[in-house]
Amino acid sequence: MSAEVPDGTGETPIYRVVVNHEERYSIWPDDRANPPGWADEGTAGSREACLCRIEAVWTDMRPLSVRARAG
Repeated sequence: MSAEVPDGTGETPIYRVVVNHEERYSIWPDDRANPPGWADEGTAGSREACLCRIEAVWTDMRPLSVRARAG
């Protein structure tokens, strides 16, 4: 992955991992309110750290509703 790019303030941006009701994951800037329908997963840090967390926990890309139907 590429190096972090400062956000114009000279500081490296902080992100957090968010998850929705379908157990789909994303990263979101820490200084912004979560988008509607998304909740904090509990991880915050650099972009790379958050993406590593998502890679570790989101092993099945299918939405929860599809996984539930599949049994």
